[in-house]
Amino acid sequence: MSHDLTVWGVGTSRTMRVHWMLLELGLEYECHPLQSRTGETRTDEFKRLNPRHKIPVLRHGSVVLTESAAIIQYLSETFPNSAEVYVPSDAVSRARLNEWCYFVMTELDAGSLYVVRRHDGLKQIYGEAPTAVESAKGYFLHNLAAMSARIGGDNTYLLGDQLSVADILLMTCLDWAPSCGIVLPEPWSHYRQRVALRPAYRAALKKNFAEYKS
Repeated sequence: MSHDLTVWGVGTSRTMRVHWMLLELGLEYECHPLQSRTGETRTDEFKRLNPRHKIPVLRHGSVVLTESAAIIQYLSETFPNSAEVYVPSDAVSRARLNEWCYFVMTELDAGSLYVVRRHDGLKQIYGEAPTAVESAKGYFLHNLAAMSARIGGDNTYLLGDQLSVADILLMTCLDWAPSCGIVLPEPWSHYRQRVALRPAYRAALKKNFAEYKS
């Protein structure tokens, strides 16, 4: 069934989140494989979708969303698939899900990994800042250590036996970290190995990253 879904963007951890969620939900969609920092997002046509010229972008009918966390939460609630993706049904459950989402997006993604990305991978643009880079790596590991007890026990995923929006956000950060020179401690590497077995995750890797397509 067609739902008039279109995605712009491939090639980053943040675009990976959107492709993965769409595939987990079994949704058909059109993909425009634009990449960041190629000039493709600076056209007038694209900037009408997202004036900040960033990917990913999702269009669902007349709805346009431009932040990966908001996109995947919207998809999980608009096209619920209780067999594959957990969606909370009450305020307390939503708060527990959001607690993980906000932690991942602020402390791991923006507060750690993107600092490394800016001042190491993109230092020709943003300038070298070796002290900030090492500090950000240490802060990433500090936060993982602080949350390690929360992923213990019998749960396969963060909130039980079902994948959630928070797992997709976290997993993409755990995949991103090794490329920044961060070695994942236990139990996070085991968690990553478990989640990576999901068929939709593997399909999303091939959809999103050119190196997996072959």
